[in-house]
Amino acid sequence: MRRSLFAGLVTLASLAAAGAAELPAEIKQAGVLKLTVNSTYAPMEYHDPATNELKGLDIDLANALAKRLGLKIVWSETPFAELIPSLQTRRADFIISGISDRASRREAADFVDYLVTGPQFFVLAESDAKAATDLCGRKIGTTRSTSFPQEIEKWSRAVCEAAGKPAAQYVPGENSIDVRNQLKQGRIDAAVQGSETLPYAQSQEADKYRIVGEPIAFGYQGIMFRKDDAGLRELVTDQLKAMIADGSYKAVLDTWGLGANAVREPMLNAAPQ
Repeated sequence: MRRSLFAGLVTLASLAAAGAAELPAEIKQAGVLKLTVNSTYAPMEYHDPATNELKGLDIDLANALAKRLGLKIVWSETPFAELIPSLQTRRADFIISGISDRASRREAADFVDYLVTGPQFFVLAESDAKAATDLCGRKIGTTRSTSFPQEIEKWSRAVCEAAGKPAAQYVPGENSIDVRNQLKQGRIDAAVQGSETLPYAQSQEADKYRIVGEPIAFGYQGIMFRKDDAGLRELVTDQLKAMIADGSYKAVLDTWGLGANAVREPMLNAAPQ
C-alpha cells in the first residue's frame, strides 16, 4: 500500500514537473501570467461596487487554472476593443474576458471554447414587446465591438424583412453598461447581450428587465491564444479538462448561476461559422 502510494506521488510530481517544463520560458521564469480583461461584463468580469475588487466567473476560472499551473496572475484592464491587440502585442499571455469564438478572430488566434453563449434580446419590464417579432422596426442597442451587431442584422433580414416588416435599427453602445443605460433612458427600445449576463443583470435590478424570445444565435465563449503559443494553449486546455473531470469547473459556473452554460469538454475553435 505504501509502495503504491509512493509511486502515485512520484507520478504526480513527475507530471507536475513536466507541465512546468512546458511553460513558455518567459512565463516560467517570471512565475506569473499576464492577463487583461474588460471589466464591464458582469458576471464574467466586473468590479464589486462595495469593494472595487475585480470579480467574476472568468476571474475565478483563471485563478483556478493559474493555481494548477503553479502561477500567479497579474491583472490589467482595457476596453473590449483592445483585448485582441493586447494579446497580439504580448501585453497578455492569453485572453479570458467574455470574448466569443468567431471565425474572423481565428485568423490571428485560437480559441479554447469553455462556455455556451448566445445573443439575447431584452427590454424594460414595462415594454409592450411580447415576442421578438415585436422588435422589428425598433431601435436595438448592443456593444459595437462584439459580434452582436452582425447577429442583429442577420436576424432582422431573416425574420423582419422576410415577413415584409421594417428592419430593426441597430444602435451602437460602448459596453454592456452603456447599452443598459441607453435602454433605461429610453434612447433604445430593446437591447442585446450574451445570454450569460442577463440573469445577473436581473438579479441586480429586480423587475427592471424582461427577456424576449430565445437567443438569436448560438456560440461559445473561448480562451484566446496566439497561434504561436500552442504549448501554452495545450497546457491550459489540459488543466481545464482536469477541472471538468473533478467538478471544480462546474462549481465555478454554479457559483455564478451559469451551470447550464457548461461545456462537456474544452473545444478548439468549435463555434459555428
